[in-house]
Amino acid sequence: MGESGAARGDAVLVVIPTYNERDTIGAVLERLHTANPDVDALIVDDGSPDGTGELADKLAAADPRITVLHRTEKAGLGVAYIAGFQLALERSYDIIVEMDADGSHPPERLPAILAATEHADLVIGSRYVPGGKLVNWPKYRELLSRGANLYAKLALGVRIRDITAGYRAYRAEVLKNLPLDQVESHGYCFQVDLSWRTVLAGFRVVEVPITFTERESGQSKMSGSIMREAMFKIGRWGLGHRARQLRGLVTRG
Repeated sequence: MGESGAARGDAVLVVIPTYNERDTIGAVLERLHTANPDVDALIVDDGSPDGTGELADKLAAADPRITVLHRTEKAGLGVAYIAGFQLALERSYDIIVEMDADGSHPPERLPAILAATEHADLVIGSRYVPGGKLVNWPKYRELLSRGANLYAKLALGVRIRDITAGYRAYRAEVLKNLPLDQVESHGYCFQVDLSWRTVLAGFRVVEVPITFTERESGQSKMSGSIMREAMFKIGRWGLGHRARQLRGLVTRG
């Protein structure tokens, strides 16, 4: 496995939200544990009608490293992740990882991500740092993603190149210090929201290159309404932050 967070003795939980991922979840878990035999996995299923939850239960019954958290409704990616984070903290995991269930996030890169937690509090698997790649993505999707990241970078004044990325590892101290019950973003901008809060709290963020591969089956959860929500909220956060900075300058002056 190489030198990683798990190799140092840290307990690692990989949180994998699912909704209609029956065709991919088994292969993702197999790849995960082939490359990272010491990590645990938590499947958070939002009542998938295709039987993903039932399959997850069978996989968990056969492997003690796998746990399933069943939710009764599809309430959004952010809500599912927060439920997984809270369970991870209750069970005293040291590092909590976000990973998609569709195979787009390569489990084989997790050792490198975990190794980076030795000197960072949040490690992002990035498509847009040197060494990062995109495979099988339509050009319009790439342009949309790059544009969203540039917009967030400029609006918030952060140096993170792939702030929207969903493949990442948090040290538990970060999530313990963030007001998870106040996170209002449950769609596309959930990743931006938590990254922004992590930066504001003074934690260190680094990016590790990954190869992101477009899903081969199923459908993306992205929609126009989710994108509009993200653009509006990110702009509001950036303006609010600058307003607070100006008030602080006036007060000190």
